[in-house]
Amino acid sequence: MAWRDVPLGRWLRAVGIAAAPLALAFIVLAGLGLLAPGTAALTWFGLTVISATAIHWLLGDLLRTKSQLEKLARGGEIEVQARRTRIGRELTQSLQRLARESGQRTASLVSDHDGLERALDALPGPVLLLNEGHKVVRANRASKNLLGGELEGRDLAAVLRNPDVVAALEAAARSGSGQDVAFTLQAPVRRHFSARIEPLSQHAADGTAIVLALVDMTAVRLADQMRADFVANASHEIRTPLATLSGYIETLSGPARDDAEARRRFLAIMARHAERMTRLVEDLLSLSRIEMNEHTAPTERVELAALLATVVDNLEWRARERPATIERDIEAGLPPLMGDAGDLTQLFQNLVDNAIKYGREGGRVRIRAWRETSGPDESAGEASKDADIMVSIADEGDGIARQHLPRLTERFYRIDTARSRELGGTGLGLAIVKHIASRHRAALTIDSEVGKGSIFTLRFAHIPTESSDGPAGL
Repeated sequence: MAWRDVPLGRWLRAVGIAAAPLALAFIVLAGLGLLAPGTAALTWFGLTVISATAIHWLLGDLLRTKSQLEKLARGGEIEVQARRTRIGRELTQSLQRLARESGQRTASLVSDHDGLERALDALPGPVLLLNEGHKVVRANRASKNLLGGELEGRDLAAVLRNPDVVAALEAAARSGSGQDVAFTLQAPVRRHFSARIEPLSQHAADGTAIVLALVDMTAVRLADQMRADFVANASHEIRTPLATLSGYIETLSGPARDDAEARRRFLAIMARHAERMTRLVEDLLSLSRIEMNEHTAPTERVELAALLATVVDNLEWRARERPATIERDIEAGLPPLMGDAGDLTQLFQNLVDNAIKYGREGGRVRIRAWRETSGPDESAGEASKDADIMVSIADEGDGIARQHLPRLTERFYRIDTARSRELGGTGLGLAIVKHIASRHRAALTIDSEVGKGSIFTLRFAHIPTESSDGPAGL
C-alpha cells in the first residue's frame, strides 16, 4: 500500500500520539542534564521517524485487512497480499482461515438447501411453506402443478381460494397446534383434498412459520362412492328377481293353486328369474375371485388358437339362436400366452357373447388374432417373435355413443338397462373382462361407431418364456 493510500489525518494523529510521550521523556532527560539538548532532539526526531514509518505500515496492513473483510462479507473472494508487519501477516493468516471456513460453511449450506429443495420437489403431495402473514415462502413442484404458476411471495388466499383453509390457518396460528381440514377444488376438474396445517414452534431462517401439506383424497372418495353404488346396485339387482319369485310363489300358493296354465306360465317366468339370480351371483363371485388374484400374474402357457376355438364351440348355439355368424381369422403360428386358461376363456366368452347379443340379427361376429409388428416388412423372422399378440372381437350392432365408452367397464353400468336385462345381462361382464385383462397385463381398447358396430381389442405384451431362450426348452 502506497503512502498516499493511508489517510493523512489518521496517520498524523497516530504519529502525534506516539511522538508526544517521547518528546516529554527527552525534555525531562535534557532538563536533568542526562542528555545534551541537541542529542535529545536528534534522538527524539529519529525515534519519531521510525515510529511514523511503523505506524504507516501497521495502518496500511489494518486497512487492507478491513477492506478484505468487507469484501468477504459481500461474498467476494479475498486476494493474498504481502504484509509489512507481523500483526498484518497474522491477521492475513486468520482472514484466510476465516475465508476457507466461511466458504466451506456456505458450500455446505448451499448443498443442504439444494438437497432440501430436491427432497421437497420429490414429495408426491403438494407442500407449501408459509410465513406469519400467510404468504408462500416456498412451494414444491406438486403444488405448482396443482395450483399453477410461481407461488412464492403470493398470499395463500390468492393461491388457494378456500375460506375453510384460511380459517384453519388462522386457528392454527392462534392455538399453536396442528389443524386438519377437508376442502374441494372445482377447477379444472372436481378434486377432493385433505389439508394438514402444522405451525412451527420456532420460525425458520427463511421466515417459514407454517407448513401446509395437501393430500389428494379424490381416489378414496370415488372408491367409497363406487363401493356404495356397488352395494346399492347389487341389492337392487337381487331384490327385483326375489320380489318377482316371492309374488309368483304367493300366487301359486293361493288363487292359481289349481290353474294348470297359470302354473306352467308362472313357473317358466320363475325359472328365468332364478337363472338370472344365479348368473348374477356367479358373476359376483367370479369378479371377487379375479380381483383377489389380480396382482399375481399367471404363469401357465396357453395356446390361444385352441382356446378361441373352444370359446366359439361353446357359443355356437347362442349364435344359431340369434341368429349370427361367427367368423375366425387366427394368424398361424401364434406363440403361447402366459396366462390362466380359465380366466382367458371367461374373458373371450364374455366378449363374444356380448357381440352375439348386441349385434344385429343375421350379422357377423369377427374374431381376429395376430402379431402386431413394428413395420410392414417384419411379418416374419426375429422381429415377429417379440411382437405383441392382438385379439379383437367385432360385431355389427348399433354401436356405442362416445360418451358411454369410458364407463363401459364399470360394474352394473348399462347403456340400455331394460334391453340388457331382457338379453340376460348382469352388468358385470365387461368389469370381469377389465380385471382379467389387468391380471394378464393386457391393454383393452374399445372402438365403436354408432350404426356400424363395436370392436373390442386386447393387446397382450410379449413375455419371453424359458423355451424361447434356447436350451431350457429342450
